[in-house]
This record gives sequence, structure tokens and C-alpha cells, in this order.
Amino acid sequence: MATTKTQAHPPQTSEYEQITRERLIELLNEDLAREYQAIIAYVVYSQVIKGAQYMNIADQLELHAKQELQHALVLSRQIDYLGGTPTVTPKPVKMSDKNEEMLRFDLDNENETVRNYRERIRQCESLGEYAMAEQIRDLVIQEQDHQIDLATALGIDVPDAGRGKK
Repeated sequence: MATTKTQAHPPQTSEYEQITRERLIELLNEDLAREYQAIIAYVVYSQVIKGAQYMNIADQLELHAKQELQHALVLSRQIDYLGGTPTVTPKPVKMSDKNEEMLRFDLDNENETVRNYRERIRQCESLGEYAMAEQIRDLVIQEQDHQIDLATALGIDVPDAGRGKK
């Protein structure tokens, strides 16, 4: 039983120490599927969000969609560099007819992305893939900007997303 639990939920602190190129490819493909999800969500949400108070964020969502496409290209290139094949399947996109719910879906996805990319940086560095880690750091910068935009539109503080206590 203990073995099954460890395999299902590997400890976050030691996974990057034991990372293999094959496992990194799998994780980057999960990240890529999340980027595809973000592209779809941002494209759709930017067009269906309604109300004068949401027009500025709708424009930001369009910009986010373009940035997420660039992220997908970066990840695809890195997956190929590692000898893998980039996934073609997005994670599911949640829909709502409520503006606030759509923005919360986006914010939740951005929070997960930032947490995962921070872990990916450590994993890349443990494999000596420092240039790849730097590229992912650049993605984190934009993803954190997305978090700020979404939290501001929702009138809330930017969630922690695993960066530690202030």
C-alpha cells in the first residue's frame, strides 16, 4: 500500500531530485496541455464576457491568448529537444455564463501553471538543463502577470500559488 501511495502522489520536494528526462517530457506535456487549455479559454472568454466593467479584462484576455500560444511553442520546442513528442490534446476547458466564474477558472488555471513551472525550473536544473530552466522562468513572469490581471479584475489579492508566506 505504501508503494502505491508514493507512486500516486510523489513528494514534491524530492521529485525534482529524482527526475529523469522521460519524466520531464511527461510533465512538460502536461504543461503543454494546460497551455492549450488556456489558449482555448482565453479566446472564448475574451469574446463572450459581457458588461462594461469587463471590457478592459476582455482585451487583456485576448493578449493572454497570444502569450499562451507563445508558451505552447516554447514548451513544444523543449519537449522535442528532450526527444519527446509534444501532446496534441488540451486539458478540458470549463465554461460558464457568469463572467466572474470564467475569470476564476482562468485564475485557478494560472495558479496551477505557476506552481508547476516553479517545480519545472528546479527539475530542469537538477538535470543540468539550465537554458530550459531560464526559458521556463520567462514563462513564469508572464503567467504571474496573468494572475495579477485576473485577480485585479476579480477585486481580490493575487493568490499565493506556492510562493511561500509573505
